[in-house]
Amino acid sequence: MSLPEIVTRADWRAARAALLAKEKAATRARDALNAERRGLPMVEVDKEYVFEGGDGKATLLDLFGGRDQLVVYHFMFAPEWDAGCRSCSAFLDQIGHLAHLRARGTSFAAVSRAPYPKILPFKARMGWTLPWFSSYVSDFNADFEVTLEHEGELVERPGLSCFLRDRERVFHTYSTYERGLDGVGSTTSLLDLTALGRQEPWEKPEGRATALGAPAGSEGVRYHDEYED
Repeated sequence: MSLPEIVTRADWRAARAALLAKEKAATRARDALNAERRGLPMVEVDKEYVFEGGDGKATLLDLFGGRDQLVVYHFMFAPEWDAGCRSCSAFLDQIGHLAHLRARGTSFAAVSRAPYPKILPFKARMGWTLPWFSSYVSDFNADFEVTLEHEGELVERPGLSCFLRDRERVFHTYSTYERGLDGVGSTTSLLDLTALGRQEPWEKPEGRATALGAPAGSEGVRYHDEYED
């Protein structure tokens, strides 16, 4: 079994102090990276996208809700699917009260390619109240590279895009995909602090993922109403 070494409290404190120095360096590096991200240029979104939500048709500008910024989570839900992606569902479960974002002039919305009549019952099943829109009739997913063509078929991938508004003009400032979402959700962030980690087979040290019979990481992700406990 690949469990941590058992040591005295004094030895643990010494090891923790050594790691803390690296954590502080990583924090400073992250601050610098965030500043560099904020320094990225932006591109105007001049294409007219049409979405469908709870209040009917909407434009990208409408998704801002009058605020200055918009964060869009690209939720994997293809038109032919009966339910949304399990991992994307786990991500949305982690989104807290939107008042804290809105207080800083930032709106949040999920966008999927599935038609809204398919989104609505799944959203109700999950108990979510956050804004969720369908991009079924627009090129939004393709243009922001979350619906891709692979070997003649359309495939979905998760992502997150940020937009800035200057009066009636909308600008795209940032996007990230797949592993780029790692540090955004609270589940992975909290698990990264634990001894067993995310319980993924690629994590080091080897064997830690299966120690104490831990579940198999992302392979064990279910909708929150499907877990036995």
